[in-house]
Amino acid sequence: MSLILEGVSKVLNGQTHIYPTDLTLQSGTMNVLLGPTSSGKTSLMRLMAGLDVPNTGKIIWGGKDVTGMRVQDRGVAMVYQQFINYPSMTVYDNIASPMRLLGQSKNQIDAAVKKAADLMKLAPALLDRKPLELSGGQQQRCALARALVKDAGLVLLDEPLANLDYKLREELRAEIPKIFEEAGSIFVYATTEPEEALLLGGNTATIWEGKITQFDKTPTVYRQPVNATTARVFSDPPMNFLTVHKTDSRLDFGDGQFVTATSGAFAGLADGHYIAGFRPNHLKLGKEVADALSFTGKLTVTEITGSETFIHLDHHGENWVGLVHGVKNLAIGADLNVHLDQSHVYIFAQDGTAVAPASYATTA
Repeated sequence: MSLILEGVSKVLNGQTHIYPTDLTLQSGTMNVLLGPTSSGKTSLMRLMAGLDVPNTGKIIWGGKDVTGMRVQDRGVAMVYQQFINYPSMTVYDNIASPMRLLGQSKNQIDAAVKKAADLMKLAPALLDRKPLELSGGQQQRCALARALVKDAGLVLLDEPLANLDYKLREELRAEIPKIFEEAGSIFVYATTEPEEALLLGGNTATIWEGKITQFDKTPTVYRQPVNATTARVFSDPPMNFLTVHKTDSRLDFGDGQFVTATSGAFAGLADGHYIAGFRPNHLKLGKEVADALSFTGKLTVTEITGSETFIHLDHHGENWVGLVHGVKNLAIGADLNVHLDQSHVYIFAQDGTAVAPASYATTA
């Protein structure tokens, strides 16, 4: 079965939440919606579920037009970051509720509930409690377990792990896709975190201001973004940018830095102005390769995360962020030299369209 969106859009109170969108998702696949807060991820999932009706276009599910069909008739399971459980029912009954609505036997329900609870790390002693007696993370896992036993053809998870502790979040990131893919479901997972999209794998749709900017295999979207917007979305912190100029065989990056543009990723560029992009983790304090580009910027902020340091630079009015290994004791306000391996540089046209991917990305 497949889920097909054909020209689907959503306008609410005169504001466009989703611009006309075409998207096809296949059964047995995991699909990540990646974008910042308010980019349209939840709005798009509500259209997929049938919670909202699109203003234009149609939704095809399993070969059938379900655009006006009620959500309860579609075989959909959805879990939000703000989890929803029935407060008057035990955890066991919460998880069992979809199966009871389907009229399944007591033995089937009991086996499925216990299996789902075990997968979601809900101890047997918790099954007799009410949701409000659980921690926030346990309540979220209860909601996930209920989605699991529903055996839905379409599973929509809207930032479902945000309320869990780090260790459990990492475990479930690995387990949840396997659980639903084995059932042949279409799995859609919304997140604001590029790292989470990479860990989940499958396919990724980057979304920005109500528009899907790219949809492909997750490694392809990350390594070969089709435009600067996709590159910005699929980088945390966002990708850094720099205006460059191509003249004859030379590509000038400013600061006296240039490369010969007759071979490799820069070959074939027409003369003119471009935008160079590079990810924060590719900005280095030391010159690791002989032909690395070197820049000087004023250090404005440092953020130590434990094993890494974010460095914020003012480079001639451009705000750059670098992510370097280790704890660095650097003087705020001082000029700082940074280096960039030219194989990590993407080239975009002035309208943001990708012109040349970074050479490292095409060989990875």
